[in-house]
Amino acid sequence: MVRMFISACLSLMLLVNVSGCGFRLQGSYKIPAELQTLSVDSADEYSELTRMVKDRLLLSGINVVEARADAPSLRLIRDTLERTTLSLYPTGNVAEYELIYHVDFAVALPDAEAQPFAVEIRRDYLDDPRTALAKSREMELLLREMRQQAADNIIQTLAATEKR
Repeated sequence: MVRMFISACLSLMLLVNVSGCGFRLQGSYKIPAELQTLSVDSADEYSELTRMVKDRLLLSGINVVEARADAPSLRLIRDTLERTTLSLYPTGNVAEYELIYHVDFAVALPDAEAQPFAVEIRRDYLDDPRTALAKSREMELLLREMRQQAADNIIQTLAATEKR
């Protein structure tokens, strides 16, 4: 009986400490009230990044609507992938690349100027010409992971956006 009481008290103290420090599960963001209805505009409406951002907005409880003057908007301006050489094999072939995925976007609230933002994700990528097919698949998976992280960062930015 005493052991259950102590266990319950410790659990309650842990719960109070965790909730008091602002801990939240990853992917659960509190989006400001003025962004609860949002239009998403992109140069490439059918891109993987646009789809991921829309999915994350819907999961966060945001009502994604068509563009209109009285609704806030998220504009995905540009996403680019750069690849720079990090190291070479003794033969002169590239051994390792650094991938840099960059996304420019802007958030516009009604009757306010659009606020520009940027997200940059970096990853190292080992390249072995002997395993070209496997490395091609690995590159696709890595790029998808980078887009997912960029989409998460965009939602985090929305959660921190305030009317200016």
